[in-house]
Amino acid sequence: MRKIVFVVFLASLAMLFVGTGCTDKKTTSDVSVSVDTMLTDTLGTDSMEALIEDEPMPKAADELFDDFIFNFAANRRLQSERTDYPVNVDTYGKLSKVEKSKWGMEHFFMRQGYYTLVFNSASQLDVVKDTAISSVYVEKISFAKRKVTRWQFNRVLGLWKMQGVRIMALTKHEDASFLRFYNNFVTNPDIQSVSIAESVSFSGPDPEDDFSRMTGELMAEQVPAFLPWMPSGTLYNIHYGDQPYKPSNTRIFVVRGIANGMESELTFQKKSGGWMLTKLNT
Repeated sequence: MRKIVFVVFLASLAMLFVGTGCTDKKTTSDVSVSVDTMLTDTLGTDSMEALIEDEPMPKAADELFDDFIFNFAANRRLQSERTDYPVNVDTYGKLSKVEKSKWGMEHFFMRQGYYTLVFNSASQLDVVKDTAISSVYVEKISFAKRKVTRWQFNRVLGLWKMQGVRIMALTKHEDASFLRFYNNFVTNPDIQSVSIAESVSFSGPDPEDDFSRMTGELMAEQVPAFLPWMPSGTLYNIHYGDQPYKPSNTRIFVVRGIANGMESELTFQKKSGGWMLTKLNT
């Protein structure tokens, strides 16, 4: 892989990372019908949903949660079969149960075409391939509403099942401080400009060669031209149960596309009490 020539191709490389925004779908209740984010469907995600809906889920899909959740989010019949009714719902500490007849189809991140993961260290990146994982939750993080909706999945006798929902204030989230920083980093240019390290490690596609990657160091003022599209407003995040939130000065924020192959990785380090972008991998 060759080193970066910073003065060339800035604009063309930045064009590779253009994404789309998102808006919330309003619902009549937090616990009765689907609370997913409805966005303009892409041909890729529509085709994927149609394909999954028409085919039975392979038994092997229960080995990895990633394989299961795509089927669960797109297949209405499977979602009904793998949800424990009545659904136990914790809404800001108030417990209730929702019967099957009042529970709607939940598409999660399928309609927006991407999801996120947040890790405390590089060693956690492989957790998504761990077939021994038995507890995972998918959470919808709404910064505007300062709310988190969390769906709990457990593997029971070898089968993944959705076994409960928790709705809570964003301030109650175990990683609330970093999440607020991330949203400010994306939406506030002033905060972003002071939250980039003087030197940022970079790895990304070579605009001159589709089969090569470029590696090197970016100076802080060069980083904005190389930043990928980063979601804001509402996130769908997957958190693996054996991936605990713990005191750490590292956060690796991963954005993964569903149908377009997009993936980006931003590493932040806490320095002098503040988070700084130190590594970018696209």
